[in-house]
Amino acid sequence: MTTFEYNQCVDAHADAVYRFVLKNIRDDDSAQDIVQDAFMRMWERREEISGEKSKSYLFTTAYHLLIDTVRHQERFTELNHTSHDFYSESSSYFDLQDILNQAVEQLPPDQKMVLLLRDYEGYSYQEIGEITGLNESQVKVYIYRARLFLKKYIGRLEVVI
Repeated sequence: MTTFEYNQCVDAHADAVYRFVLKNIRDDDSAQDIVQDAFMRMWERREEISGEKSKSYLFTTAYHLLIDTVRHQERFTELNHTSHDFYSESSSYFDLQDILNQAVEQLPPDQKMVLLLRDYEGYSYQEIGEITGLNESQVKVYIYRARLFLKKYIGRLEVVI
């Protein structure tokens, strides 16, 4: 990969990688650090990476850095588990996007990752498999289960009202 191709990659994919990471960890500073580390690793290995594979390499690296960051944070912080009964009749939401975001946050990490890569970033099943290291069948199952959970979650009347 040449310096020109690297700069094109930064221009073309920096925002998408940042959105992907931020959707998963909801921490702006950590997301910026992960994206910066992913680009730094790509720069260090630029001679080994072809320009055509730069996007895949970048998302794969960001994915692995994200997993490492989440695991590191889980060791030092207590997880906050939200109950499905968190919503009461007194709290009403009119914005479906907020409800959808809250539902996505409750997905298991693997399902959340593949769903975001597929539905938010538009990757194919094969590309998601390459990024996450899962086979195509596993990717399809995780996406199906995530969508099923979202459908059930949003389908509950007390959540939407």
